[in-house]
Amino acid sequence: MRVLVVKTSSLGDIIHTLPALTDAARAIPGIRFDWVVEEGFAEIPKWHPAVDRVIPVAVRRWRTAPWQAIKSGEWGRYKKQVREQRYDLVIDAQGLFKSAWLTRYVKKTPVAGMDRQSVREPLASRFYDRRLAVGRGQHAVERLRRLFALALGYDLPDVIGDYGLHPLRPVGSQRATPYVVFLHGTTWDTKHWPEAYWRDLAVRLAGAGIDVRLPWGNDAEFARAQRLAAGLNSVKVLPRLNLAGIAAVLAEASACVAVDTGLGHLAAALDVPTLSLFGPTNPVLTGAYGRSQVHLASDWPCAPCLQKKCTYKPTPEDLARFDLKREWPLCFTRLNSERVAGRLSALLLAEELR
Repeated sequence: MRVLVVKTSSLGDIIHTLPALTDAARAIPGIRFDWVVEEGFAEIPKWHPAVDRVIPVAVRRWRTAPWQAIKSGEWGRYKKQVREQRYDLVIDAQGLFKSAWLTRYVKKTPVAGMDRQSVREPLASRFYDRRLAVGRGQHAVERLRRLFALALGYDLPDVIGDYGLHPLRPVGSQRATPYVVFLHGTTWDTKHWPEAYWRDLAVRLAGAGIDVRLPWGNDAEFARAQRLAAGLNSVKVLPRLNLAGIAAVLAEASACVAVDTGLGHLAAALDVPTLSLFGPTNPVLTGAYGRSQVHLASDWPCAPCLQKKCTYKPTPEDLARFDLKREWPLCFTRLNSERVAGRLSALLLAEELR
């Protein structure tokens, strides 16, 4: 059996889909998958042993310059690639209009997706031949596992999902120098843990003889990493790495501290003990999924607000207690560096005893 999966973005969403492929591969001997994914994330599906072919798209770029997408031949190549292989089923695991639109170019193949009440954008369900009810209120990984089980006709196993990734560190290998990775980069301004807290945590770990590694993906993250590492010999700013390079660094880590970011989900997929910090977002539905994953969520009065820009108005008491230049957004003051350091110490100790 051969299935085409459409799940184009984002990093975390793609990683959340992997356990569903593992379930299907265990339930249906010989099943194979091809995967339509945004070009920037094309490395990830290849890491799963049930995936044969990755078909990159650039929907984000194509939407800003549709004529160029046609003129360059990229759009035509996509249509040609999805028509080259005969599929038994297409699963739209994205649930958006843009992903549903991509399924219409696969000829003579039924398309499965979530029904109108379950899908992220109800209009997408109009493109599906099979509309499946998948209850809301579950973690994204579990919703996708349920979607695949219903679409492919097997019972969903009653165990924690398995990402199925090939190990990036050989079995039995020893870490040359134990270290913790700080995953400090994220998209929304409100999801950034205050830089002052990162710096204090780095100083605390340096004092405890624990090394820190700092990846980065853009100029702003590089500048922040440099500031966090300044004067601390045990804190190393990594060179710019692709996703495979970052995955290799994560696979060797003793633990990670992460904000709500796609790389935090990658750490979870690699079974790296991770402490994830949530201010404006909710870990219940989209937190890092897996073993040894600890979520610290703010209990600030307006959290989780799910807003990209903080609209909280500080009270006179807030102004007296906090340094707004160094501790913004204030929801993260409930997750200050002292509290995070304590939970991280417990996580590292548990990892040593495991």
